[in-house]
Amino acid sequence: IFARSRMQCQLVFTASAAERGHTLSVEGLDDEPRRRAVTATLEALPSVLSTKMDVASGTVLVSRAQAPQSAPSPAVPAAPAPVAVPAKNWVLPLFTAKDGFRTMTLRGSEVRPISPARIDVTDLSITVFSGDAAAHVETILLSPAAIFLPKEKRATGEKSVRLIRDDVEVTGEGWSYDHPGKKITLARNVRVIFRAQLNDILK
Repeated sequence: IFARSRMQCQLVFTASAAERGHTLSVEGLDDEPRRRAVTATLEALPSVLSTKMDVASGTVLVSRAQAPQSAPSPAVPAAPAPVAVPAKNWVLPLFTAKDGFRTMTLRGSEVRPISPARIDVTDLSITVFSGDAAAHVETILLSPAAIFLPKEKRATGEKSVRLIRDDVEVTGEGWSYDHPGKKITLARNVRVIFRAQLNDILK
């Protein structure tokens, strides 16, 4: 501030208004020392880019400096989805809810959990038991690649499957095994070999 009198007060008002980017009305701009004082005060403000003084009207037009814009933050890449780790030599036994008798055992040389409701199995082997104290093996299913759905207790596969029972052997492709119903469905290239006598098949 360049004066200790009325000019001091005027210049303090000028500096405050200039911070807000106003057109200022200043008395006594026809006085050279006063013009210099006003100009020096305004140009010392960090927010003032330039000033334009009109002596006749007694106004000063203040152009404000633009605040530097910060660079945008770099985008943070999304975390990759977790990859399921395959398990080797997988075994999954299933039991009856009431008595705890074994009903089925699944095995695979490698499994990969895809979701809680799906497991991809390599070299699937399914052994189906009678579900009682005798634990008699009723059926064996073999497939090189399959999908097991734990919640449904169902296995499916597009590749070949081999079903082995005491009385019959079946091979095919595009298969599905429903364990609760103990039912297997084959879509194509089905071949059946009966081991039992069929004396009355044509009657």
